[in-house]
Amino acid sequence: MTTYNEYIAQIAELQKLAEAARQKETAAAREQIAALMREHGLTVSDLAGKKISNAVQPRGTVAAKYRDNATGQTWTGRGRAPKWLEGKDRNQYLIK
Repeated sequence: MTTYNEYIAQIAELQKLAEAARQKETAAAREQIAALMREHGLTVSDLAGKKISNAVQPRGTVAAKYRDNATGQTWTGRGRAPKWLEGKDRNQYLIK
């Protein structure tokens, strides 16, 4: 009957064999890829294709839509209205 320690030794040996096989297959795949790239004149950047970015592109600044001529303060019309515009007719402060 096989003991626990013998199984552990067999597992370790199989892991070494599996790692060696993986490295051999990876090296063969790399060589095959490199040969195809040389044959067709491709570079790594050619393989990347169109760059797809999930990053949010920075937004440009928004022109001011309202101006308080007395203080020179402006507001783009986005977000919460400033205190100087509360309770007043916004049309009077439109920048034309």
